[in-house]
Amino acid sequence: MTFSALIVLLAAAAGWSTLVMATQEITVHDVTVEASRVRYLEAGPAGGQTVVLLHGMRFTSETWRELGTIERLAEAGHHVVALDLPGYGNSERSSVAPEGYLSKALDALLPGEKVAIVSPSMSGGFSLPFVARHADRVAGYVLVAPVGIDQYKGELHDAKVPTLVVWGENDTVFPVAQADVLADALGGTTLILEGASHPAYLDRPDEFHLELLAFLKTL
Repeated sequence: MTFSALIVLLAAAAGWSTLVMATQEITVHDVTVEASRVRYLEAGPAGGQTVVLLHGMRFTSETWRELGTIERLAEAGHHVVALDLPGYGNSERSSVAPEGYLSKALDALLPGEKVAIVSPSMSGGFSLPFVARHADRVAGYVLVAPVGIDQYKGELHDAKVPTLVVWGENDTVFPVAQADVLADALGGTTLILEGASHPAYLDRPDEFHLELLAFLKTL
């Protein structure tokens, strides 16, 4: 029996609900976007559906590595790209405004590719305008209590994109009622994670990962 197999058996016997095994190679890259360096992590097969992971204000691309999200998506056959947004992690600040940044970043990273986007909190200021204006480049959209709803909801009605809106039941930053507002604007479905706070995916990672993978299978 291999060491990894033994650990899995011990975890099952102990009743551990979350076990992150780094079985997928995660590589680190830099790309230049409008004269600024952008750091990103990458994993999974190049031929799989590409999933772009953004992050909130207190986090970076490393959050998705630590949570096991990158590994889980890659193991499911997805091509995963996790960005450090400008001024966060190892990405330099950019002269490009947030509403135009994601278009330029994806042009540099994944030219012509249709991607699924996972966008929590602060990153909504980057992803909402991108989806509203470039829906043809989006295969699916997963939002976790994003900023920018009031600013962009009027533009989102014309964006025909499969959407999952995730919210923590106990979010004290943005009221959970906003989930329905956003889902109505995009014609998507909602997932309220019981007992979870604003970064709901951190509080309920197992449920978040299961629902994320299930959603991606529908694309």
